Amino acid sequence: MNIQKANLILDKIVVTFPNAHCELNYNSGFELLVAVVLSAQCTDRRVNVVTKELFGIANTADKMLELGQERLEKIIYPCGFYNQKAQTILQASSRIKLEHGGNVPNDFDFLTSIKGIGRKTANVVLSELFNGGGIAVDTHVFRVAKRLGLAAGNTPEKVEKELTVLYGDRTKAAHQSLVFFGRYLCRAIKPLCTECPVKENCLFQIMQKSN
Repeated sequence: MNIQKANLILDKIVVTFPNAHCELNYNSGFELLVAVVLSAQCTDRRVNVVTKELFGIANTADKMLELGQERLEKIIYPCGFYNQKAQTILQASSRIKLEHGGNVPNDFDFLTSIKGIGRKTANVVLSELFNGGGIAVDTHVFRVAKRLGLAAGNTPEKVEKELTVLYGDRTKAAHQSLVFFGRYLCRAIKPLCTECPVKENCLFQIMQKSN
């Protein structure tokens, strides 16, 4: 896929979803980081319900550390994988407090050095807070990129690198638009192909017709 064609595809998706945005509720960089950690294998809607309670009690690194593992686990239980997520949140809180005064830094290497925080989480945070980082490749972005031929990689990291090259300084818009496109139109099951603005580029449809 060349850059010009990739951007024409993105332009059509942006027109279809002009209000694409991060659907996690947050009021600070720290809250965003916690919410993104909780969103792994969980819907944004459920995370927002949980963080409404959580951030009312602990919305800073200091307060999160005061909350502790046991109480944190009970609050975030509905998000699944609560033990692992609580450990990640508390480790992140400790590192951010000690090394960055409680503020989430614009530092990809620092974020990914925290156990439990991978490339996707770091990229979402950096894109949302600082308009930086690469394109966060979640299940929606991975599916859409493959169906539209935007990327050939067979892992999220490879797809991330390909998309970041294609979209350059449009990575934030690309991520948000592709997420909305995959979540609400190009769904994993029963995609709304008749409503698709870029169906002429869809490899998925071509494969469906050939079967």
